[in-house]
Parts: sequence; C-alpha cells; structure tokens
Amino acid sequence: MRKKILITTGGSGGHVLPALTIYDHLKNEHDLLISSDQRGLKYFETEKYKPFIIDTPKINISIFFPFILFKIFLLIIKSLSILKKEKISILVSTGGYMSLPLCIAAKILGIKICLIEPNMVLGRANRFFLKFSKIIIGYSKNINGFPKNFENKLRILKPLVRKKYYEEPINLQNTKLFTITIIGGSQGAKIFDNLLHQTLANVSKRVKIKVIQQTSDSNQNFLINFYKENNIEHHVFVFEKDLNKLLTKSDLCITRGGASSLAELSLLKVPFISIPLPSAMDNHQYENAKFYEAENACWIINQKDFKKQNFEDLLLKIIKNKDEYLVKKKNLEYLNFQNTWINVNQNLLSILNEN
Repeated sequence: MRKKILITTGGSGGHVLPALTIYDHLKNEHDLLISSDQRGLKYFETEKYKPFIIDTPKINISIFFPFILFKIFLLIIKSLSILKKEKISILVSTGGYMSLPLCIAAKILGIKICLIEPNMVLGRANRFFLKFSKIIIGYSKNINGFPKNFENKLRILKPLVRKKYYEEPINLQNTKLFTITIIGGSQGAKIFDNLLHQTLANVSKRVKIKVIQQTSDSNQNFLINFYKENNIEHHVFVFEKDLNKLLTKSDLCITRGGASSLAELSLLKVPFISIPLPSAMDNHQYENAKFYEAENACWIINQKDFKKQNFEDLLLKIIKNKDEYLVKKKNLEYLNFQNTWINVNQNLLSILNEN
C-alpha cells in the first residue's frame, strides 16, 4: 500500500545526501515530499526533487532569541498545515535543527516519525526527538551517546549511498600510476590546500604518482601550476558532479570524516586516510572514521598531530609496501559483502513498513 512520506533535511551534505538517497529508494513505492532549508538547496537537483522550504533559524541565546522562537513557532504552524493538507503518514528526518518544526508538528498530529542517524555519534536533534520517534535508523549498534532505554527503536541499515555509486565499475584505473585523490567534503578542508601539495611533490620524487584534488576557486590555479612545475600528472577541480567516476580511478583517498564520504569510499573499496575535521560537532567525524579503523579498513590522522614528514613516510610506506594497503582493501570488500542497492532498498522499505 502506497504511503505519503515527507523527508525533512537541510544544512550540510551530511544531512542532505542521505535524504536524497532515501527519496530515490522510496519513490517507486510511495508518494514523497521533501523539505530543506536554504543552505541545503545547493545539494539538490531542484527539478528532480522539487523541495519546499522550511528555513529554520539556528537556535542560539542572544538578544534575537525571542525573534528566533517566534519564527520557529510560525514554521511549526506552517508545518502543521502542510502535514494535514498533504495527509502525511510518515515523517523521515535526517537530523539537525532544520527538522525541528516538522518533527514537532508531526508529534502534535500523531504522525509516525522515523529518524536517520548517519554518524557514529547521536546528533543532538535526534537525541531530542528520540523519545517521540517510532524508529531510528543507524549504521551500527554502537552509536556513541545512544541511550540504552531506546535501543528497541534502533534499526541497522547499510550506509545510505547514492545509486550511481553502485552502478559504476569498481576501480577501473586509466593509468598505471598510483593515483591519490584528495577530497574536502562539504565542510571544506583548507589544511589539504596548505599542507599536502608539498608532501605529494616530495613523494613523487621517490615514486611516480597521479594526484586528483578538490580545492577552492581561489587555490585551483596555484595547485595546477604547482603540479605542472613538479611534473606530477594531475586533475584539480572545485566541484565534480560525477565524483564517483574519479573515485573509481583512485588507489587511495585522503579525506575528512563525513559519514557519506566514508561510506562511498567503502562501497567503492578505495582505502583512505581520514583527517577528521576537529571542529565537527561532538567530534563525530573522528568517530565515523574510527568505525572503519576498527575494521582495519583505513588510517586516521588527527589534524593537531599532523606532521609533514610523518605523512610523507606513511604515503611512501603505503605505495611501496602494499601489504597493509591490500589488507585494508580486502577488509572493505568484507564490509560490503552483499551490499547492493536492491538489498538496502528492501531493508529500508521493510523498516518503514513496520507498524
């Protein structure tokens, strides 16, 4: 039986990408709506998903606090109207303060609430709404900060990864060079712009490599010229719609610790070095990376402990002595055994169809 489901999301790619993946999983079985705040719109193909706007302000204690509360109150009224008019039977929230008005409205109307927690630390919004929700979907039973008295609500699902990552061929390199890809994630990574290029140049003097690197507009020309001057094969980009096609050509990735990025690399079986964003809320990027480190599937470097020489030595060790690298690659294969779009789709539908 088709249900009317509203998916609420917004903010960073860490919230929006799982929401879009859920939408694609459910669109053939149910009637869907999706909402976002203004910040999250940059991740949407708006014609495909047609999101409507619930632009929840960030809650902070200041002289503007009464105005923030008043705006949230108005958004709750708007949310009540939407949920009733559209006859929504399930609200799916990917967390964050953006979901606040719709979750409160769903609670008032007695609508089934399903929370999504893509990180290995329970988010603050999800923690607040956990007692009102019917179920919460996570990627592990060992989510940091998850209350034991709500463990009966937790359902485990393979990480939500966009469909195109399942459809692309795995690791079809177009070059014999060891290819290192550097991505910064939705939060950006200035440390990658400032510290890694010289280390990679030093490595290239010992062993031939290719570099694929995401950077900022302001830094793109500098990196292109730098890699040319050092005779390093390279592809430097600011934004790449089909990042999956670049990752399939990668032997190793250097990345932050966003849940979506790590899940995509894991599915593509690309070993990675994670340098988690130290300012991430509740240190969730580090905890995300620790999940894969516990499976001996990645390396983690704390940004505060980053030393160029140590990093150079690690890269040379990975490239020249591949035993450890191959073990991590094999462990990524184990992690993704029977991880198919169809299996995730069936498990997700089964969870949402629970009474």
